[in-house]
Amino acid sequence: MTRKYFGTDGIRGRANGVITPELALGVGMAAGLVFQNGEHRHRVIIGKDTRLSGYMIENALVAGFTSVGMDVLLLGPMPTPAVAMLTRSMRCDLGVMISASHNPFDDNGIKLFGPDGYKLSDAIEEEIETLIGGDLSARLAKPAAIGRAKRIESVHARYIEFAKRTLPRNQSFDGIRVVVDCAHGAAYRVAPEALWELGCDVVAIGDKPDGFNINREVGSTAPEALTAKVREVRADIGIALDGDADRVLIVDEKGHLVDGDQLMAVVAESFRDDGRLAKGGVVATVMSNLGLERHLASLGLSLARTPVGDRYVLEHMRAHGYNVGGEQSGHIILSDYSTTGDGLVAALQVLAVVQRLGRPVSEVCHRFDPLPQILRNVRYKSGRPLESAEVQKAIAAAELKLANHGRLLIRPSGTEPVIRVMGEGDDRVLVESVVDDVVEAVGRAAA
Repeated sequence: MTRKYFGTDGIRGRANGVITPELALGVGMAAGLVFQNGEHRHRVIIGKDTRLSGYMIENALVAGFTSVGMDVLLLGPMPTPAVAMLTRSMRCDLGVMISASHNPFDDNGIKLFGPDGYKLSDAIEEEIETLIGGDLSARLAKPAAIGRAKRIESVHARYIEFAKRTLPRNQSFDGIRVVVDCAHGAAYRVAPEALWELGCDVVAIGDKPDGFNINREVGSTAPEALTAKVREVRADIGIALDGDADRVLIVDEKGHLVDGDQLMAVVAESFRDDGRLAKGGVVATVMSNLGLERHLASLGLSLARTPVGDRYVLEHMRAHGYNVGGEQSGHIILSDYSTTGDGLVAALQVLAVVQRLGRPVSEVCHRFDPLPQILRNVRYKSGRPLESAEVQKAIAAAELKLANHGRLLIRPSGTEPVIRVMGEGDDRVLVESVVDDVVEAVGRAAA
């Protein structure tokens, strides 16, 4: 089935373009009907980031859910992982996060979580899509059964306490100066508070949302502001979250960026040393650096690769019993604690390793030298350029040149008409050469 609304991470698009009040109303009604099982009062919890359009979408969702008899609990701005956690712990039938993650303010999205805190399966999303397109007027609640909505205020402290409890009892970060960049997003309150309560000397940036500035020159997709602030205040570490705080990158005391591959290595080694690493390995995507794979192999650990997207990482983790996984971009999934990527929890695990080892972040978070990795994008108008005989011949020649000294990855984007060509290997000149050869062939086929 070709899906009209749901992508790999919920429904996402331009506010009042793709994401309209009508669509949000329909999602609320459809999802509310799908998740009503039994005679009890059904509850849905709704969180959001700080985008202006969140107010509009929130109210439309409330109308949809209450119209089919579901009670609604409104959290206000809260991280995506907090919504997933609270859906579980508050025994809600459904959780909703209104966010477009790291996208600019004029986009927005709707993510849905089942009662177990996990994102919905394809089958359930397809069921919701079918209902959105139909006439639901006959299935509206009777007047006396219409749902209620209320805003709850205590959940910020609840999530902070949850995040702190992922650490050993009495863990303290006294004496560590931290700059935390909240991307003017969903974690602008909880992240600085949690770090302060754990003893950090906290300097917060990106913590003054105005509805328009989420992810604008701040956060994990624009870490330059964090790098500058770490150097300015001579901090021990910088923590960069994205708009909904489900991903994190680190900046060391020298102002150097640490990506998700290095963070996975730090956490995996720590878990292994504590006897907590499940299945003796890590799950990452095809984009993770070959250096990570070689480093883990040197420790006797495995690296399982999935297609791009934290959803696929999590699915593999659940299916095969891993408890550490993530993406180079900073989605770090620690399934002992969370059912989705959690930027704050991942940062706290890294801080705990730094504190225990008593060494600078630049040493603790540099576990391997990444191999040169070259990524090029080729835009096309129509057709299937990868099926061209010329392109297939170029790919085969490139793979032969790299042989056992690197790898080549060519894939179409899931969100735009772009072919992504990525190569990595020990020899940067060789990698650039083979990537250029493939890009030229794809470009000719796409012309």
